[in-house]
Amino acid sequence: MPTTLTVTFISLLIATTFIRLWLSRRHFLHVQQHRQVVPAAFSENITLSAHQKAADYTAAKTQLAMVEVVVQVLLLLWLTLGGGLQWIDDIWRNLLPSQEIIRGALVISSVMIVSSLIDLPFEYYRTFVVDEKFGFNKMTPAMFVTDLIKHTLVGLALGAPILLVALWLMQGAGNYWWLYLWVIWSVFNLVMLAIYPTFIAPLFNKFTPLEDENLKQRIEALLTKCGFKSQGLFVMDGSARSSHGNAYFTGFGASKRVVFFDTLLSRLNADEIESVLAHELGHFKHHHVIKRIALMFLVSFLGLALLGWLMNQPWFYTSFGVTQASNYMALVLFLLVSPVFLFLLRPIMANYSRKNEFEADDYAAKHASAKYLVAALVKLYRDNASTLTPDPLHSAFYDSHPPASIRIYKLEAYTS
Repeated sequence: MPTTLTVTFISLLIATTFIRLWLSRRHFLHVQQHRQVVPAAFSENITLSAHQKAADYTAAKTQLAMVEVVVQVLLLLWLTLGGGLQWIDDIWRNLLPSQEIIRGALVISSVMIVSSLIDLPFEYYRTFVVDEKFGFNKMTPAMFVTDLIKHTLVGLALGAPILLVALWLMQGAGNYWWLYLWVIWSVFNLVMLAIYPTFIAPLFNKFTPLEDENLKQRIEALLTKCGFKSQGLFVMDGSARSSHGNAYFTGFGASKRVVFFDTLLSRLNADEIESVLAHELGHFKHHHVIKRIALMFLVSFLGLALLGWLMNQPWFYTSFGVTQASNYMALVLFLLVSPVFLFLLRPIMANYSRKNEFEADDYAAKHASAKYLVAALVKLYRDNASTLTPDPLHSAFYDSHPPASIRIYKLEAYTS
């Protein structure tokens, strides 16, 4: 007989699936309806053909995402109420009846492998059909497979130890295992932030020091003016995989570095690059990265505390199709079903992120040039085929960055 939690889960899953598909459909129709006219704010810099390309690219990605939503929901239902998770557990119980920690790691790894195999065709189609059609893909099938192998090996090297530690603590560290795990998880994430630029990122891309001396001097002057210390200025070979352009800060503490995609440097002039960097510095000066890390630690603390209580409740397992309770089943169940219960928090987080972007734009306008930041953004919207006419409700629910028209409007107020 279904429990209250089961009914709640099914109700929320149906509601969230409907919302996701409805929002995607709205977005698709809205973009198509505004396909024939370039918004006035962009009419001088973006051609109708570029605007239509962005609309068609957005439509193709949205349609693929809708199919992906349905498949992910079906997979979740099979793993939980369909008994798939219990079936996987039964297989490993027969093979390893007494090694609970190892068995738990294998069960969780099996679920991750199944999920990855389901996601793989979508990723391949997104890269070699959608991005290929619109001229963004630069990857070869061999590079795709190589990256997949590298990601798998890195995931195993970094994820396996922390998973085994988690299962070991759950089994033998008493009632406060979740607190000990939270401390270890927090330290682990800080270490990853510190070593990622130097040891992990170079496994997937080539990073070379910025060679343009004039641009380098301008950037270093801006960094000094803003009180930012970095390990260096680097150019990433983003063009090896995609024609999309970007720039970002990476690392933590003394390992911070500034990274420019080579595609970005080829499209923007020095003034525009400086304004984009000033925007990124705005995130640093407003402590957005630190605030997000703190928020991540708070969420993980609350989540692990909740898991520490749920794992001792028999109804938690039976509500989701698990007949044999165990520490590792509590962990994997929690990871699988919690996104359904947290889904409606997405617009809150998206709104918070958009406020951060406005603050960074404001900083860039004051410390560099709003005019050149507008010019840079217009080029990036055009070259990345980002839609200029997103559905407002879809954007409010999902988008971490403000819609193009609103963002440009606010920046142009500085140039008046």
